Amino acid sequence: MKSAVIVFPGSNCDRDMAVAIEQVTGSKPLMVWHQEHDFPSVDFIALPGGFSYGDYLRCGAISARSHVMDAVVKRAEAGVPTLGVCNGFQILTEAGLLRGALMRNAQLKFVCRDVTLKVENADTSFTNSYNADQEITIPVAHHDGNYFVDDETLARLEGDGQVVFRYSENINGSRNNIAGVTNAKGNILGMMPHPERLVDPALGGKDGRALFESVLASIG
Repeated sequence: MKSAVIVFPGSNCDRDMAVAIEQVTGSKPLMVWHQEHDFPSVDFIALPGGFSYGDYLRCGAISARSHVMDAVVKRAEAGVPTLGVCNGFQILTEAGLLRGALMRNAQLKFVCRDVTLKVENADTSFTNSYNADQEITIPVAHHDGNYFVDDETLARLEGDGQVVFRYSENINGSRNNIAGVTNAKGNILGMMPHPERLVDPALGGKDGRALFESVLASIG
């Protein structure tokens, strides 16, 4: 599987993402700097976590307008599986690839710990290696992970199966405990928890590994 990790100034999970992808797929991903206007054809695109541009203006707002995002948006809209984790999720919403916005956590505090997620939809390119209603443990580390959408959009997301991960405990105020959502086509996933940090038992668990295995299986 050919993959690419998009790197922005302030990304700090790009290497974690690259290691996770290589461990599961056996191939090193391209590391694509945000100022690039294009990059070779790939099967999977990942936008990692971090604090791109220091989270100035709004988290992800500046990065969403980086040169490389024109290529990312074009490929994602064409159907290439695209994952945004934490800051990457924020960038996807700011770029208009996913509905909603990520606001300050309800308690106005940075949350950094393992959390329990429920797999709401196991029939996507990112979750087919999980079971429906499976509970998994994934780390979070964010200050602006409070997912908000209006009532009409929320009903559509829920009704169309676009909510794929849900917090067992609402740690940040997100509507309906939402931790991860896809676009209508199901090829773009944004999530605040970090699956790339739990792909090897040596790191404390491997509940995140199945996400990357799902992507590999879906394009294989």
